[in-house]
Amino acid sequence: MHIDLYLVLGSAVVGLLVGLTGVGGGALMTPMLVLVFGITPTAAITSDLVAALFMKPAGVLIHWRKKTVHTGLVKYLCYGSLPGAFLGTYVMHLLGQSAVAEHRLQILLGTALIIGALAMLGRTLLPPTANDKGITVRPGATIAIGAVGGFMVGLTSVGAGSLILVLLLFLYPSLRNSQLVGTDLAQSVPLTLSATLGTLIFSNVNFALTTSIIIGSVPMVIVGSLLSSRSNGVGVALRRVITATVLLSGLKYVGLPTPALGLVAVALAVVIISLALKHAQERRCLITPLEESVPEAV
Repeated sequence: MHIDLYLVLGSAVVGLLVGLTGVGGGALMTPMLVLVFGITPTAAITSDLVAALFMKPAGVLIHWRKKTVHTGLVKYLCYGSLPGAFLGTYVMHLLGQSAVAEHRLQILLGTALIIGALAMLGRTLLPPTANDKGITVRPGATIAIGAVGGFMVGLTSVGAGSLILVLLLFLYPSLRNSQLVGTDLAQSVPLTLSATLGTLIFSNVNFALTTSIIIGSVPMVIVGSLLSSRSNGVGVALRRVITATVLLSGLKYVGLPTPALGLVAVALAVVIISLALKHAQERRCLITPLEESVPEAV
């Protein structure tokens, strides 16, 4: 089995970013495989799904020990996401692997990335409250979220760390951020297991490619998670850049011309820089009064 060193290094970078920001690996790994390494969308999606099964358990264990997993929500999400993910892999199988099928899958992947980027943006605009008391589980709506997210993951590998998380935020706005992430991460393990099973049954998996991804990404996900637990500022800034990158990748997939992509990239850069400057100014406004309140030494 041939291990591609460049794939290992690229996967390590993605794994680190996933650990630092909490952004789903499918929104980063699959575009990298297709756009940078020239791998077909089918091979990239199937390999990413199998590799994701090895990336998630460590993060789940951390959240489980910190008691930031809402087991009731996980249960109902899985009722929808497990069959949804399996169905998604079957639909990808029905699409086939011809040039036309690969193009259609690329359009679907681009659409999923655009939706994922908008979902991540929506998460920043609708932050959860700090109180998770009195949450009433809504079984029907929660199962529906799991089914939609699971189907998107099975079909495109995108959705577990973006779409499902944001839909949960809309449905349960009083969930703490840590519990929101922990719950989403916990349900993504059985979801990924279902998608992996469907992939192994309905598709051909490139195990050399998958192994290269696992070797590079898994250790760096752990490193990124440990770093993000100590500093949240870097993760927030990176998440904005990654959201813009995911959006540009999606627009590239769906066929947006290069000049238009350049204009969108410039606009996104202006927005990101403006947000960074605004955040820095807010921090200075908070620090300055504290400094002025300290009495001068006599």
